Amino acid sequence: MGMSTATPKVEPGSLRQAIVGAGIGNTVEWYDFAIYGFLATYIAKTFFPSVNDTAALLSTFAVFAVAFFMRPLGGFFFGPLADRIGRKRVLAIVVVLMSLSTLGIGLVPSYDSIGVAAPVLLVLLRCVQGFSAGGEYGSGACFLAEFAPTRHRGLVVAFLVWSVVVGFLLGSVTVTALEAILSEEAMNAYGWRIPFLIAGVLGVVGLYIRLRLRDTPEFERLRDSGEVAESPLREAVRTAWRPILQIIGLVIVHNVGFYVVFTYLPTYFTKTLGFTKTDAFVSITVASVVALLLILPLAALSDRIGRKPLLIAGAVGFAVFAYPLFALLNAGSLGAAIGAHAGLAALEAVFVSASLAAGTELFATRVRSTGYSIGYNVSVALFGGTAPYVATWLTDRTGNAVAPAYYVIVAAVVTLATVLTMRETANRPLASGVENPGAPIQHANHPKI
Repeated sequence: MGMSTATPKVEPGSLRQAIVGAGIGNTVEWYDFAIYGFLATYIAKTFFPSVNDTAALLSTFAVFAVAFFMRPLGGFFFGPLADRIGRKRVLAIVVVLMSLSTLGIGLVPSYDSIGVAAPVLLVLLRCVQGFSAGGEYGSGACFLAEFAPTRHRGLVVAFLVWSVVVGFLLGSVTVTALEAILSEEAMNAYGWRIPFLIAGVLGVVGLYIRLRLRDTPEFERLRDSGEVAESPLREAVRTAWRPILQIIGLVIVHNVGFYVVFTYLPTYFTKTLGFTKTDAFVSITVASVVALLLILPLAALSDRIGRKPLLIAGAVGFAVFAYPLFALLNAGSLGAAIGAHAGLAALEAVFVSASLAAGTELFATRVRSTGYSIGYNVSVALFGGTAPYVATWLTDRTGNAVAPAYYVIVAAVVTLATVLTMRETANRPLASGVENPGAPIQHANHPKI
């Protein structure tokens, strides 16, 4: 077992099918996950009606965070499973789990109907969502990394995070359209449930697409040669503990930035800044479009100049500009607030355009899904899922609307320190054995995207 010396040939059609399959399935997953954040105020009224507005919102975001604490368990389960039975099968399983649990949230009766059982069921379904999400991102990132030609790996893998933003934007559009069509009373009564019910239909679409995929050439070659790890979890902890720790630090600002920009700020616009829900929708739409326009070109740039320049630029950008941009959010002008939101989204795009590929390149194929899933999901549980809660709590306790910026800055500094410990991995062939990537750059003939 050792360094891969040749990249398995991938036909252009198979590569495109892999990108579409992983991307569309991932969009469905993150639509499901995102609508909870967009509907937080309605959920608070439905499941936590006996407390004041701030406490109810904190309770709702606490349940939001609960799902993230389940993600490491999902990562510990699905990561090794993907290294044993293949990436494709796990991707099919998780999209079913996510869609069914999201559909379930839309069917749970209110607190007024069944009492404390309502928030209990909500928590349980969010736990299933989190468990499912723990298998999605790691398996999806590894799936695309192993399909991608070496010289375009950054661009191919970035389609995954690009599709996440599409999912968030789709969730935002769905919720806002319903709010425009239905009255406030109708939204509180039943309208907020509709996006969750749509998840059932989307889940069928995602499953159909993923069942048609083939597994990655890297995994198939490992399986055909009988070199699939018998215990990927034990092997990953024993041989890849350093890159697992690096992943944890690497994706702190990836996740804090993402959930602040795409989940917390729409609520911040209405609750803290006093803008209308329409204003919040316009802002999150602009921020999403900015990210969508930047992620793929920046990912292609990372294939040319390396991952580390973009990772450093993104982390430094958050550390330097988070406070000024939050101050601009609070300047009292809607235009300034939207501009600041777009600026934060641009910083996030710089970082995430390279972070997924950089993370997958740290591991060998035998333990890639396990190592990446464990590191990523531990980090997102501790820092990403708690971001809306911590930001809301900081604003409420300090009375300072700019306080969430400090959380982003600390996250950026920790991530920057981690990036500085990593070596450049762009344009290196993926490792197939237990060793970490480190061979000289090798170029082969690969299909064009």
